Amino acid sequence: MSTLDVFEPAMCCPSGVCGVEVDPVLAQFGADLQALAEAGVTVQRHSLSHAPQAFAAHPEVLRELQAGVERLPIVVVDGRIASTGVYPGKLQMMRLLGLPIASADKPHIKLGACGCAPGQC
Repeated sequence: MSTLDVFEPAMCCPSGVCGVEVDPVLAQFGADLQALAEAGVTVQRHSLSHAPQAFAAHPEVLRELQAGVERLPIVVVDGRIASTGVYPGKLQMMRLLGLPIASADKPHIKLGACGCAPGQC
């Protein structure tokens, strides 16, 4: 199975979900990572404040970081950088990992929800 490493900016705690004002993006990202781990993906998170040695040990990540902290988070799939500067959603991570996407995970779009007549979208 694949490995997914996430190199994140300095945060108050390793998950980033702490304090009185929880960032909903980080909360969702944490839940998405948990789902991937349950599917057999090896997931590791590395915070700049809690695991700087992980950044130093990965030359490509270090190069990205030298380009600026706005490159964080950096998502690495099987040793290769797959995403920078944004927390990807579950579907995007599944695609990056080459995992099959179950119909339950695909977005549900109602036919005609766009307001167009059939065949005009």
